[in-house]
Amino acid sequence: MPNGSSLTPQSTVDKALSLARPGSECVVIAQESSTANLRWAGNTLTTNGVAVTRALTVVSIDRRADGSAGVGTVTRTGLRPDQVEDLVREAEKAASDASGAEDVAELTGPDASIRSARSWDEVPETTDFGIFRGFAGDLGTSLRTAEAAGRKLYGFAEHEVDSVFVGTSSGVRLRYDQPAGRLELNAKSADESRSAWDGVATRDFTDVDVASVEAGLAQRLEWQTRRVDLPAGRYETILPPTATADLMTYMFWSAGARDAAEGRTVFSRAGGGTRVGERLATVPVSIYSDPHYPGLECAPFVAAGGSGRDTSVFDNGLPAGRAAWIHEGVLSALHSSRYSATKAGLPVTPAVDNLIMDGGTGATLPEMIASTKRGLLLTCLWYIREVDPQTLLLTGLTRDGVYLVENGEVTGAVNNFRFNESPVGILSRLAEVGATSKTLPREWGDYFNRAAMPPIRVANFNMSSVSKAS
Repeated sequence: MPNGSSLTPQSTVDKALSLARPGSECVVIAQESSTANLRWAGNTLTTNGVAVTRALTVVSIDRRADGSAGVGTVTRTGLRPDQVEDLVREAEKAASDASGAEDVAELTGPDASIRSARSWDEVPETTDFGIFRGFAGDLGTSLRTAEAAGRKLYGFAEHEVDSVFVGTSSGVRLRYDQPAGRLELNAKSADESRSAWDGVATRDFTDVDVASVEAGLAQRLEWQTRRVDLPAGRYETILPPTATADLMTYMFWSAGARDAAEGRTVFSRAGGGTRVGERLATVPVSIYSDPHYPGLECAPFVAAGGSGRDTSVFDNGLPAGRAAWIHEGVLSALHSSRYSATKAGLPVTPAVDNLIMDGGTGATLPEMIASTKRGLLLTCLWYIREVDPQTLLLTGLTRDGVYLVENGEVTGAVNNFRFNESPVGILSRLAEVGATSKTLPREWGDYFNRAAMPPIRVANFNMSSVSKAS
């Protein structure tokens, strides 16, 4: 489907479905993506670019007399209209050759409860440099402000629109256009010995206040003029929303029903089953996903090009609504396909592509700092890796500023640390939960940028060793 093709994504889906063998079952997913970006270094714009990509996935289902079914999935990019039939035949052969799928089920049918902002027939949304029109002027002002003050700004702004069109032989026709943008800004002192980072997630850049972000970074650089060395140990620690998001996002990704039911994760109950129904948090926080959450909207249905532990090609078109993973401190659900939900003995709860945590006091980050007698304030976490899935123990590094708070004020920057912590363990030691706001996970922003999180105060956060990382 190159530029100039007479086939729209919708007509390509319909064509592929019409080319399937009579009586066979088929799922077709067309995806179109456009991106635009700006980059700068040392207060100077360096590069920019625009890209457009298209892909077509055909899933063929070979039903057999014994009730089993083989599944063949083939994906191609840059496909010409005259190559669609070849892709369908390739998927059918793969299905014929495949062993029986363990998640075999009837395909879902159309569901009138699914609400989408645009109809099936409308053209896909796209992005281009116009998205940065207002932002670019504000960025230029901030670059000049930093230059005059002896600071250096590095970073990038990126905007992407992904459109997905799902059609099935059972009559499903669903589409969703997903805009996603992010600003990542790094400020350095003139000699580059001090560094501070901040990031913003956005749908369209109209809500990005570059001057405010740059001013916050300037303050953090000022805090770093005094250095205090601290040893490894357990500290009362305040995590800003971005660091909270990185930890809770990893917990969300790990909260699959099947692995929990099979005894593989922190959500597995000793002796069998899952921990759904157990209290995990000492305070009544809730962690949930909602495809209609204002500013974090995402697809309200399943679009799966393949089957996994908790996804299934047979679920394409299944509604994906609001899901309460933790409700007022209690584990309430694990994400699942129809198949894995049955295996785990839980309700069917498809994963949703956003995450929200709320239920706190409403305190802002500055207010939490002001009420701290002595503790650490993080900026962000980096290089997060799993150590033990049974406890969800994670390790990683602090980066771009760890600060000492004494008697309600930031009194200086401390050395970086390696940490060893479990998000589930953190929930059990929450001392304070602040006001929820939209944020950008620093570590996972490439993959997951629809999050709303609070700053949190954690007792005895484990800084396991001193790190030389800057």
